[in-house]
Amino acid sequence: MADITVGRSRPTFSPLGAGVRAVRRYPIIPIIVLIIVLIIPAAFAGLIAPHDPLEQDLRNRLAPPAWMGGNLVTKTVVERIESGGDTTTQIPLVSARQLRQGTGINQVPNLKPDLEIGDEIQIVSTVGGKWANPLGTDKLGRDLFSRILHGARVSLIVSLTVIGLSGLIGTTLGLMAGFFGGRVDYVISRLIDLVIAMPAILVALVLVSVFQPGLPVLIGVIVGSLWADYARMVRGEALSLRQQDFVARARVAGCSSVRIMATHVLPNLFNSLVVLGTLQVGYVIIIESSLSFLGLGIPPPEPTWGNTVAEGRDIIIQTAWWVSLFPGLAIVLTVLSMNLIGDWLRDTLDPKLRQL
Repeated sequence: MADITVGRSRPTFSPLGAGVRAVRRYPIIPIIVLIIVLIIPAAFAGLIAPHDPLEQDLRNRLAPPAWMGGNLVTKTVVERIESGGDTTTQIPLVSARQLRQGTGINQVPNLKPDLEIGDEIQIVSTVGGKWANPLGTDKLGRDLFSRILHGARVSLIVSLTVIGLSGLIGTTLGLMAGFFGGRVDYVISRLIDLVIAMPAILVALVLVSVFQPGLPVLIGVIVGSLWADYARMVRGEALSLRQQDFVARARVAGCSSVRIMATHVLPNLFNSLVVLGTLQVGYVIIIESSLSFLGLGIPPPEPTWGNTVAEGRDIIIQTAWWVSLFPGLAIVLTVLSMNLIGDWLRDTLDPKLRQL
C-alpha cells in the first residue's frame, strides 16, 4: 500500500497585513497625530515657524489660507451714478480711471489703458492667500501658522507641569491617607471631597479673576483643582495594598512606613498613575484654552490656542473663519489623541481589562 503524504499549508504573511495588525494593536494614528500637532511644534517652534508670532503687519491683515484665491467683483463703467444708483455693479468713469493695476484690495488685475463707458472691469474685493502665510493671518496681520506652533509649546508646558505637580501632591496625600488610616485618612478624605465637590472651571475662574492672570497663576489654579483626582485614586489603591502579605512581611523585617510606601506600595500604583496622567493631559489643555479664551488665562499677546480662538470669535461668521478654526482644530485633535492613547494604556496596563 502506497504511503500518502499530506502536505501542510504554511500561512502566508504580507507586509500590508502585518501593518494592519500593528495599527489595530497599537494606537498608531493617535500617536502620529499627537507628534505632528503637539510634540514637534512644541519642541521646534522656533525653527519651524516662518514668522515671529508677535510680528504685526496691518497691510496683510485677515489674509486667507494659501490655497484660497481672491474674490473679484465685476462692475460696469458708467458716466456717473445717479442718486440711489447701484454701486455694487457700477463704477463712475472718473473713479475707474483712478484705479491701479494689482492684486490688492480695490485694485484691478488686468486694467485697460483707456477705459470707456460701457466697459466691464474686475475689481479685487478680497485678496487671495500666500504661501508665506500658509494658514492665513489674524486681524493684526500676525501669521496664524506661527502662532499655532508657539501655542503648542505653551499647552505642552502647562499640561506637563500641572500633571507633574498634581500627581506629586495627590500621590503623597493619597498614600498617607490610605496607608496610615485613622485621623490622617479622615482629614485628607474630607479635603479631597471638598475639592472634588467644587467645579474646576468655576474655581479657576474665581481665583484667576482675583489674581493677575499669568502662567504661574494659571498653573497653580489648575493644580489646586486636579490633585484631588490623584489623591482619591491612590487612597483607594493604598487601602487595598496595605492588607497584602508583602506589606506585612516588610513590617516584620523592620522596614519603616516611609520605606514601605516608597518601595512596596508606590510601584504597584505606577500603571494607574500613568493612565490617569495621560487622560488628564487633554483635560488640562481644555481648561487652559477655556481660561485663555475668556481672557483669564495667559494674557495676550502671548500666543496660545485659547487666545487665538478668542481673537477670531467676532469675525468667524464673516470672512475670517480660519482665525478660530485652525487653533480650535489643534485643540480637538490633541485632546482626542490623548484620550485614545489613555484608553489604550488603560486596557493594556490593567490586567482586568487586558484583551488576551
